Amino acid sequence: MRLGKLLEQRLQLSRKELKRTFARGIVRIDGQVEYCETRNVDSQLHRIEVADKRLYTNEVYYLLNKPSGVVTANKDRAHDTVFDCLQKEDWREDLCFVGRLDRNTEGLLLLTSNGQLAYDLLQPGKKVSKVYEAYLKEPVEMEDIARFEQGIRFLDGTLCKPAKLTILPDSPHHVLLEIHEGKFHQVKKMFLAVGKKVERLKRISFGPLVLPTDLPSGAYRKLTLDELSRLKEYFR
Repeated sequence: MRLGKLLEQRLQLSRKELKRTFARGIVRIDGQVEYCETRNVDSQLHRIEVADKRLYTNEVYYLLNKPSGVVTANKDRAHDTVFDCLQKEDWREDLCFVGRLDRNTEGLLLLTSNGQLAYDLLQPGKKVSKVYEAYLKEPVEMEDIARFEQGIRFLDGTLCKPAKLTILPDSPHHVLLEIHEGKFHQVKKMFLAVGKKVERLKRISFGPLVLPTDLPSGAYRKLTLDELSRLKEYFR
């Protein structure tokens, strides 16, 4: 949550009063005077004080194991959305998803009320890692690994940044792919560019977050404090 918005809501400040409060140097984050009202904060990670009075945020962070067939959208007339996976008591109007997964792609999807964090995690300059597990119709060859390391060019000419492709020991059709960008249908297009068709795709990590092996498809839970702490570097 933006610090200025938190002060406005909790202390019922006008814009003029808000600026005066910051100018007085009485706003502190973790004991340090803070003058930036756009700073993203969460009271689970930061000690927020105004004139020695503690303030608390109420942001939520859900880790969803998105099932196949569900769309990453707020509303859809033809299909269930990722928000339909939530219990009624956990839904909030300010919830947003962090990045999109295709309808038939499964796996880790972060849902949060912290819109600023969602925005920052998706900025290209952050180079947030995303790892996908894929099953392919055609086997992967060693030369494919080199092509991914150099940067795959889509059939339409779009050039992707270098990516790490790993063939898993059980089968040359079973791979892991790590990328640091998020183009439309990127993973499927990358494999298509080297003559491979993706038959199943699952995101198993996003930045410092890893999909729990014991979280069933379609299930979700709140981030643990440890998981949230790993995201602290993306708060600004």
